[in-house]
Amino acid sequence: METRKDDTEKKNDRSEPLLLPENGSDVSEEASWMVYLSTIIAVCGSYEFGTCVGYSAPTQFGIMEELNLSYSQFSVFGSILNMGAVLGAITSGKISDFIGRKGAMRLSSVISAIGWLIIYLAKGNVPLDFGRFLTGYGCGTLSFVVPVFIAEISPRKLRGALATLNQLFIVIGLASMFLIGAVVNWRTLALTGVAPCVVLFFGTWFIPESPRWLEMVGRHSDFEIALQKLRGPQANITREAEEIQEYLASLAHLPKATLMDLIDKKNIRFVIVGVGLMFFQQFVGINGVIFYAQQIFVSAGASPTLGSILYSIEQVVLTALGATLLIDRLGRRPLLMTSAVGMLIGCLLIGNSFLLKAHGLALDIIPALAVSGVLVYIGSFSIGMGAIPWVIMSEIFPINLKGTAGGLVTVVNWLSSWLVSFTFNFLMIWSPHGTFYVYGGVCVLAIIFIAKLVPETKGRTLEEIQAMMM
Repeated sequence: METRKDDTEKKNDRSEPLLLPENGSDVSEEASWMVYLSTIIAVCGSYEFGTCVGYSAPTQFGIMEELNLSYSQFSVFGSILNMGAVLGAITSGKISDFIGRKGAMRLSSVISAIGWLIIYLAKGNVPLDFGRFLTGYGCGTLSFVVPVFIAEISPRKLRGALATLNQLFIVIGLASMFLIGAVVNWRTLALTGVAPCVVLFFGTWFIPESPRWLEMVGRHSDFEIALQKLRGPQANITREAEEIQEYLASLAHLPKATLMDLIDKKNIRFVIVGVGLMFFQQFVGINGVIFYAQQIFVSAGASPTLGSILYSIEQVVLTALGATLLIDRLGRRPLLMTSAVGMLIGCLLIGNSFLLKAHGLALDIIPALAVSGVLVYIGSFSIGMGAIPWVIMSEIFPINLKGTAGGLVTVVNWLSSWLVSFTFNFLMIWSPHGTFYVYGGVCVLAIIFIAKLVPETKGRTLEEIQAMMM
């Protein structure tokens, strides 16, 4: 069991979720309807994140035709989202500490809405890219602040269940772009991205701020009011409030970690595992497949609309299944290994479909081969490599390194995502089947990396995980 002393001596970066020790003293925590309402409002930001990521795939051919864009120009449009997201991720911690968790979500929603409107009105590639960059900045900020806000308002017994809604709504937002994009043009689809921004902006005026942030900035009376709203008018919040105040007071005396601490020999394995998982999560080619799914289906001679709808539904179902049922039953490593092997099979199926097409062989089975390959690939990613790297990252880093190391792996993730989405079209021009054989090779490396370096963290305390790795 973890003691209160163990947990309170670890926390460091104030931009991290300010949580109570998981196994602290027995505090009666209950959830009022306000916790659920606050979570639903917050995950509108997750939904917005998903719509930004999924927008380019169903709109590629419409945008290229209407604005007369080349493949390289559309590659810039598809990938510049990630550059905005990198900037958003870098600044999100400071912003959420300065103006609050709700303030950061409001700011992100405004910036994202402006970006969508610029895309809607765009007459050329420059405003199109600028709008995409703004939506990316909103994504980067929301990718940090939404899970932090949910973690800080939730009772400990509900924290895990409510936290899974973040990832689920990301894939729901992504799927909605494919479903809606099948029946509307790219300008109208951009307007649908404004809707979650509006709900998030106005919804945050009806929910309380994070009590932990309020206490952290010295707004003690507002802290108690917010906590009471979240726990219910009849709940006794005295013990929980005292624990939060004690815990936050202990943070002020801890030294701040620096980037140099990450390369210390006692910490380097944590960093290698965290950065490595984020690297492989992106370089298996996921954003290339998501951003340009329609192009893959068209190139293979399959129906782009049918294929996109099928894999969007599959991604929602399997993410919900993996997040809620499998991760704490089967463990992290088995799901990661299964995920990587499944993606390897998916890459081989897609690559073989393009190889057969290039040689004019078995033309009648090529569409089925391509669609089944994408479905196997996306399904495999959804049950493991999609969410589990973030879970493991939150478990393996010592608390005093989590802020600095978490920032590093987030930036690595977004930069890798940008590089994959930017190079995908160029790789497809070079060799469609070669592209997926390259991604399949990365999947093989991921399997080796997981087998050799990634620890199983299921059912272990943080101290056990860190002692095992050291």
